[in-house]
Order: sequence, then structure tokens, then C-alpha cells
Amino acid sequence: MNASRPPRRPRGLLVGLAVLTTVLVVLAVLVFRVAPSRYLPWDTADFPDVDTSALTLPQARIVELLEDEHRTQRPGTFYSEGAEEPWCANFVSWIMREADRPLANPHSGHWRIPGVYTLQEYYESVGRFEPAGDGYRPAVGDVVLYENELWVGQHTNIVVAVDGDTATTVGGNELGRIRVHTVDVTSDSAVVGFGRLG
Repeated sequence: MNASRPPRRPRGLLVGLAVLTTVLVVLAVLVFRVAPSRYLPWDTADFPDVDTSALTLPQARIVELLEDEHRTQRPGTFYSEGAEEPWCANFVSWIMREADRPLANPHSGHWRIPGVYTLQEYYESVGRFEPAGDGYRPAVGDVVLYENELWVGQHTNIVVAVDGDTATTVGGNELGRIRVHTVDVTSDSAVVGFGRLG
């Protein structure tokens, strides 16, 4: 009785798969080494220990809300009134409303501003937008506005701590989660500007 042999795979196919796998691994390593932490698929930091005694009442409330939401990790639809859409700006809008610092959509007047461009429009319309590169140093409760075509396009999050040129921020819709990371406010080319808390 002859046992049938499995078909042999061409040697060239195996070599090609090995080369392709190696190239993909090298590319992944390069991407993760050069990508700002806010674009990586894991939480890069625990929520920071913030001394709220040195903050104003609105700033302290924002930090408290951000810490609660970071711990709870609700779905994006919670912040966007049920809408299935990118929700980083909705998250910012919800936090500000809950902190008694509601925003007003310049197109509808509604508290929720679902887009980063519209969020910038709002801050410009109320005279609280500070462009990046003008020397402004953000404070706790300020909103960071990003634009980076290469990685994720528009994005926004909220400052919870500042140490020199480094701001610790919390953002929603970062790979489907609420995440903490740091940003160098003087050198990160993706930062468009800041929306001042007050």
C-alpha cells in the first residue's frame, strides 16, 4: 500500500513568504518607533496623579471627569448622543458640558461639536484659540487640536497636566478608547493650536 505524499510547495513561494514577512515586521517596527504615542494601539500611561489643590474649580472638575471616564471606558456613542461617528471632539464637548463649561457649535448652537475643524472654529469665534508656534503654553483644561495627514488626520484631546514643554493629555476615540499620553507642545508638528479653557 502506497501512502500518498502531500504536494510539495515550490521553494520560491516559501522564500517569497519569508521575505514578505521580514519586510512587514521591519515596517511595523519602524512605524511604532517613529509614531507619536497617541497613535499606538495600547495605553501608554496610567492616569496621572494630578494635584487639584493648585487648580481652579473648573480645572479640577475637568481632571476629575477625565479620570472617571478614563477608568470607565464608555463607548463613543455615549458622548455623541448615539451617533456612530468619530468621537474625539464629542468627548471634548461632553467633558466641557459636564464641567459647566459648555461649548456651542457655531453652526447649530448645540453643546456637542462633532468635528475638530468646527471645534477650532468655535474657539476662534470666542477669541480663545491659540495657534501652535506662537509661544502659548497650555494649561490644565485647555483643548489640544491636531492635524496630521500621515497618521490619523484631525484629532483633539484635553490637557490634564503641564511640565515645562510637555503636556499630559487625555483623548477619546484613540483606537476606540480613552487614553493618556504626553505631547511636546513646542515641537510636535501635528499640533495646530489650543482652545483655552477660559
